[in-house]
Amino acid sequence: MSEKQQSRRSFLKGSAKTAAGLAAASAVIAKPGRVLGANDTINMAIIGIRGRGREHYRQFLKHDNVRITTLCDIDERLFPERVADVEKLQGKAPKTVKDMREVFDDKNIDAVGIATTDHWHALASIWACQAGKHVYLEKPTCHNLWEGTKTVEAARKYNRIVAAGTQNRSIMAVNKAMQFLHEGGIGEVYMAKGLCYKPRDTIGTKQDSPVPEGVDYDKWLGPAPLLPFNPNRFHYNWHWFWDYGCTDMGNQGPHQMDIARWGLQKDEYPAKIHCSGGYFAFEGDQETPNTQDATFTYADGKILQFETRGLYTNADDGIKIGNLFYGTKGWMHLHGTTWKTYFGRNNEPGPSFDSSKSEEAADPMNLFGSGGDAHFANFINALRANDSMMLNSDILEGHRSSCLAHLGNIAYRLGRELTFDSKAEQFIGDEIANAYLSRKYRAPYVVPEIV
Repeated sequence: MSEKQQSRRSFLKGSAKTAAGLAAASAVIAKPGRVLGANDTINMAIIGIRGRGREHYRQFLKHDNVRITTLCDIDERLFPERVADVEKLQGKAPKTVKDMREVFDDKNIDAVGIATTDHWHALASIWACQAGKHVYLEKPTCHNLWEGTKTVEAARKYNRIVAAGTQNRSIMAVNKAMQFLHEGGIGEVYMAKGLCYKPRDTIGTKQDSPVPEGVDYDKWLGPAPLLPFNPNRFHYNWHWFWDYGCTDMGNQGPHQMDIARWGLQKDEYPAKIHCSGGYFAFEGDQETPNTQDATFTYADGKILQFETRGLYTNADDGIKIGNLFYGTKGWMHLHGTTWKTYFGRNNEPGPSFDSSKSEEAADPMNLFGSGGDAHFANFINALRANDSMMLNSDILEGHRSSCLAHLGNIAYRLGRELTFDSKAEQFIGDEIANAYLSRKYRAPYVVPEIV
């Protein structure tokens, strides 16, 4: 076993004990899932098929003995095209359901891919674990910090393999960059920055309207408050409303903040959080900002920054989506499948890596690849081995990085710096801020206190 695998095993075993302790008050027994052999067919359902869910089934069906038995979505207008797509890929049409609880009740389903709206991620995952299903969960892993903690507890309690869709952890270049940083390649890393410079135009203004035929709006709302249907709060534009989405800091941010946190080797939450920004240039229904600048300061003074620019902007050292790391000897530019380093006052070039020029990256037997393909493959491999320690991005890792976005958004919404107790997962002496760590859930779509 490699040093990296041993380290991952030690880390996950420790986190499993912690989460198990948090959930010890419950005596619920998990519904058992079958152990999958190397040649057994893995039966999967995809929940949420309009956008990212389509990539889920296309990636999973690249693997032998994986079958998509069920597609689940609240919008049945999507079914004809998606069913035909799956049938073309696997030679057999999946069945369709609108209620994810039917998926969880199906004893023949081994695992689910969850690609719903953000506000459904935690509850869907908890229900899946309780039903004995393994989970591949899109980022952010939760809509608020408290329910994310409950998701981790459910994964540990029911001994389910739950992967977070932060696929940078399966990119060879990123892994090599992290190794270089952790071995002191640029000295001690004291600051890491994530960038999200995605153009975002106005969504305009739309009036409330009748629910479209074929849409189960109650199930779409799920845990969120009951409001009239509005097309601007529905497909995709839900990202820009607090009830359902988490801003671009929670949309793209979990990827780049995950890399930043990884580079800083931070498993705890920051001690201080500051976030400024606003919604500039446009008018419309959007509630969330199109510009944000968050700074997270850890107890030892190290800094993680994340910046969102949705308007007109230059790149930062050629990067619009990526990371920068600053150390006591030099700095690193990390952009997708390439990274470069520079040293001294004159920015003398240092070690670098480019996947497109790497024979190692081209090796089909390598466990790491360009990201997406390798990350889905990693989940399937972990299922077949019945070993969550194999995951490149376990749910706990995804949770910690997702919650950086939630902490930043709380500081933004309150307009002031916040102080956080990482162990207690509470803001210090600030009940107004603590109220944002969870939400009121609409029955029967309630995240339980005891999972």
